[in-house]
Amino acid sequence: MATATAALFLLTFGIVFISVIADPDLLQDVCVADLASGVKVNGFACKENITADDFFFDGLAKPGLTNNTLGSLVTGANVQKIPGLNTLGVSLSRIDYAPGGLNPPHTHPRATEIVFVLEGQLDVGFITTANVLFSKTINKGEIFVFPRGLVHFQKNNGKVPAAVIAAFNSQLPGTQSIAATLFAATPTVPDHVLTKAFQVGTKEVEKIKSRLAPKK
Repeated sequence: MATATAALFLLTFGIVFISVIADPDLLQDVCVADLASGVKVNGFACKENITADDFFFDGLAKPGLTNNTLGSLVTGANVQKIPGLNTLGVSLSRIDYAPGGLNPPHTHPRATEIVFVLEGQLDVGFITTANVLFSKTINKGEIFVFPRGLVHFQKNNGKVPAAVIAAFNSQLPGTQSIAATLFAATPTVPDHVLTKAFQVGTKEVEKIKSRLAPKK
């Protein structure tokens, strides 16, 4: 009886294993995201009636407004803007920077990023898990890569606006801004955690929280 049970287990495991490794690619030509569906999957459910517009987006054609405290704006072209990207594993963003503008330290937990400079000059860098900084100044027509999940940034130290096109190997790479994640979370991260982590007082923590709090 034990032998039969073991054999059944191995057979079941083998079928599952083969199904996982034998067909890793798409099972259909397209799976346009049904953004209104309540079905929860690793991605989005497919909708039935699709058009060419599901694969189109013109939002990266013009510079974004950078008149904010950071002097930068990210315009995403991901599955939430282009439903046809669902299951395809790619997306883009356009990032515009005012003179002195900063795309602050952040991570993309689901994607590696590669940026192509459209205009201007940027100081860019990423930090490894060993706390080693890799940084460089990049100019129009040049490319830089930020490995998946690592903290990185871009800063326009020039006197003219700058812009990049960023590509990701994910339909929805996700973004965690380090400062906002820690100081503007809901509910808030306890002050005693932040004071100990950053070796500062409660007043400094509260001051940062007040500046980063979402605008109502």
